[in-house]
Amino acid sequence: MNRFKTSKFKNTSPRIPKRDGWIGDIRAGSLTSIGNHIKSSCSLVAFNTEQAGTLGLASLQPGQDGKWAVSQLPCHADLVTDFDFSPFDDALLATCSADETVKVWRVREPGQDAPSAADVTLCPGQGRVEAVLFHPCADGVLAIGTARTATVWDTSRQEPLAVLEQHGDQLHSLTWKLDGSLLATSCKDKKLRVFDPRAQLTPVQSAVGLQSNKDSHVIWIGDSDNILTTGFNQVREREVKVWDARKLGSSLGSVCLDTSSGALIPLFDPDTGLLVLSGQGDSVIHCFEVTSSQPFLAPVSQCLTEAATKGIALVPKLAVDVTSCEVMRVLQLTDSFIVPVSYHVPRKSGQDFHGDLYPDTRGQSAAVSAQEWWGGENRQVPKVSLHPAKRPIKSSASSAPSNQPAKKVLPIVKSKEEDPLGRSSSSSSLTSPSSSGSLAPSPSTGSGPSSGFASSPSQRSLQNILGPSSKFRHAQGSVLHRNTHITNLKGLNLTTPGECDGLCVNRERMAVPLAIAGGQIAVFELSQPGRLPDTAFPTIQNTVAVADFSWDPFNACRLAVAGEDAKIRVWLVPKGGLKETIMEPQCVLQGHTEKIYSVKFHPLASGILASSSYDLSVRIWDLDARKEVKRLKGHQDQIFSLAWSPDGRLLATVCKDGKVRIYDPRKSTEPSQEGPGPEGARGARVVWVCGGKYLLVSGFDSQSERQLYLYSVGSLCSGPVATASTDVSPSTLIPFYDEDTSTAILTGKGDTRVYVYEILPESPYFLECSSFNSSDPHKGFAFLPKTECDVRDVEFARALRLSKTSIEPVAFRVPRVKKEFFQDDVFPETAVWWESALSASSWLSGSDGQHRKISLRPKDMTPVSEAPKEAPVRKYLPSSVYLEEKTDEQKKEELLSAMVAKLGNREDPLPQESYQGVDDEEWDD
Repeated sequence: MNRFKTSKFKNTSPRIPKRDGWIGDIRAGSLTSIGNHIKSSCSLVAFNTEQAGTLGLASLQPGQDGKWAVSQLPCHADLVTDFDFSPFDDALLATCSADETVKVWRVREPGQDAPSAADVTLCPGQGRVEAVLFHPCADGVLAIGTARTATVWDTSRQEPLAVLEQHGDQLHSLTWKLDGSLLATSCKDKKLRVFDPRAQLTPVQSAVGLQSNKDSHVIWIGDSDNILTTGFNQVREREVKVWDARKLGSSLGSVCLDTSSGALIPLFDPDTGLLVLSGQGDSVIHCFEVTSSQPFLAPVSQCLTEAATKGIALVPKLAVDVTSCEVMRVLQLTDSFIVPVSYHVPRKSGQDFHGDLYPDTRGQSAAVSAQEWWGGENRQVPKVSLHPAKRPIKSSASSAPSNQPAKKVLPIVKSKEEDPLGRSSSSSSLTSPSSSGSLAPSPSTGSGPSSGFASSPSQRSLQNILGPSSKFRHAQGSVLHRNTHITNLKGLNLTTPGECDGLCVNRERMAVPLAIAGGQIAVFELSQPGRLPDTAFPTIQNTVAVADFSWDPFNACRLAVAGEDAKIRVWLVPKGGLKETIMEPQCVLQGHTEKIYSVKFHPLASGILASSSYDLSVRIWDLDARKEVKRLKGHQDQIFSLAWSPDGRLLATVCKDGKVRIYDPRKSTEPSQEGPGPEGARGARVVWVCGGKYLLVSGFDSQSERQLYLYSVGSLCSGPVATASTDVSPSTLIPFYDEDTSTAILTGKGDTRVYVYEILPESPYFLECSSFNSSDPHKGFAFLPKTECDVRDVEFARALRLSKTSIEPVAFRVPRVKKEFFQDDVFPETAVWWESALSASSWLSGSDGQHRKISLRPKDMTPVSEAPKEAPVRKYLPSSVYLEEKTDEQKKEELLSAMVAKLGNREDPLPQESYQGVDDEEWDD
């Protein structure tokens, strides 16, 4: 793309309609194939269901009652691995399965009887069939990918045209070039191959292009010579690469996204050059613009979705709503819905047809037959206009549903008559009133917030219309200036247990475990950022590997470290930081018989510490007396996490045995309440929220998808009152909860994305806010006290991000206009939690306390709630000004007066008249 030429699609924005614009009444199953899991024609949508061997079918447009008809198509005896609609017939669907067959169906409109048998059944005989794809130009040609072989079939004759050379391992995906001349594949052996099936059975190009043998996808970038792949690099980051198919030795450009485990599904629109990416388990849909020169992949937008993705599909261009400047529509398959995501270019809609956004697109008339293509003919599919005036008008006869039985042979031969869209006029058992030729509105049109608000005659509040919204929904996370970083960090321990945060911080310093013999811990002062020396620096010699550690909230110099030898060592760091290596702890706590998971200090009582261990017990220690004072029982498996309640009375745990427990340690060693925890056994975290009335648990579901669970403390046994899905990733989300703003900030070790939610004590409980994305995976994330935030810049949270070689401060801010005022709605009085409210002995004897609170308002700032009210400024002149008629003479007189005023007085001397000239004798001859 010319760097001096701005793309017309750079501001393309995604829009998600309200729930009544989603296709419901579906149940997507656990998907174990590499396909897209959802495909769309101009009138129908097919998707995988929870029943093996059965596909779901839905109409693309709603019926007259505003609802979508959904039906099922039992098509195979085993899992349906992939499927594809014919580009020339909306009702022609090819499916493949683990039962080693490929079938071609003439499907019917949902609500009608499903076809009793397939029109064509093919048996490639090479094992499980993984992929199926119609030819983009030739009618009745299918590319089929089996376990290790790609074949090309003529469905009209039910015979293979070419059996290509066998791959070295499992075939992942295949793609046709837009002109149908070449076929590209990706494989588990990391190789990319390009075939010319009509010329030779061996690849014309082959090279190792992928860095990982995990799932991958390949697509051709229109009719260019470039292909695009999605896969994983050597550090398990999801990667997108652009290649020249004529020279596969090295990629032209690449982009790394994140470390999620779901393979990215690519969708490409050749008319706009827009690329859409999302993986199974993702809650974000990425959009890029693909260019023919550097940088090849230019980011356009990110769309946050409400539910995790099971699959995505691109709606054909003939079905988009050009009247609303919709240039692309993506269908997101979730557990219970199909969500249409419309991409719009910001233009005035509903008036003129924007021809620059809608070049002529490929029609639905095949260019050649299967035999003509195999004989060597190359013809392009005729293009059609998307202009509404040039769309065909459907007659009433054509919109009546056909009751004829399905044909036993496919209508491969084209009719001599074609409609203006270039579609074949061959008969079909499926005809729909809302076909692609009609100008039915997009599901998102008229159903968004703006249209609903404008049409409402009442003066209801925006919250009543859109539902509750968070004041932090536009929160922005940003890394602070480099002079605040600690760099040149070497020897970092990257193998800390999942129960450990990776680093811990307080108001003055931070501690980081090192991968050096003896369990060494580095301690850095927050007041001394900069580059660390290349030479060794003082550390804490813990003597054994670190399992977890925690700073004493009431003593910024005291650090409790849990070791793998079942001992807790308490260290004292000198004021001002480490000047020399410390080898002797203040005290050693012994009592656990197995490795310790985690340690947590009491939030109110000084010297009270809780620890959990592989011996399935939770023990409470009095550091002043240096002894164990309580031992809690009842766990049946590994204890993932524990957390004190804000008032310090209760202790919550989440366990691998699938239970969440609440203890009252001073009353009983057995749990006072139990409830069902996360289904997954990979790890979990727990934290108290909403003033101690709820528990927030982050864990995994049965499909290893990361989930958030919200439990009411008063009814723990009833299970979670709300859940929220995030994505698929192997690391547990580590939650940080800010009591002042009721926001939960979550991320995992190895992630690049930080989630932000506002937690409500009532429905909908979770309000997702803007997330923060880092350039590289972080190894730890810990938050500083609220007093470290810059309230003048409306910074409501500050964290330290640990990367492989540096520690970076990250500020989370709320964008506000009147920053000169103190935002007291964001910054209520905060607890002075660094001062203890009672002693250990007082708490053990049954006393309770609470922290005093202070205001964060600087003395020279006025609260925004007390700011003077500004008089509203009228943006438009009164209607009387526009209604007043002026005569032509009045207009002429006003125009002349304005011209004279600009010219000024002509009798004034000109500036050059005051200049002094040069005598003649002063000129050189």
